[in-house]
Amino acid sequence: MATPKMKVSHRRTHMRFAHWLGEKTAPSMTACSHCGEMIPTYSACPVCGYYRGRKVLKVAADKAETAAKAE
Repeated sequence: MATPKMKVSHRRTHMRFAHWLGEKTAPSMTACSHCGEMIPTYSACPVCGYYRGRKVLKVAADKAETAAKAE
């Protein structure tokens, strides 16, 4: 079995556990700039399909509107 070559400092130990704890916390949420819905940061809004002020996703409401216009 491998053994450590050097002693691990207290700082390095605490940094390792702090990083582990950071992964377990909930992702930060922000309000969508277009519709105001709470969404995870750095992701497109699943409700309206906007990301940073641009339409990037087609959502179910948009598909229904385009189908109604086609008829």
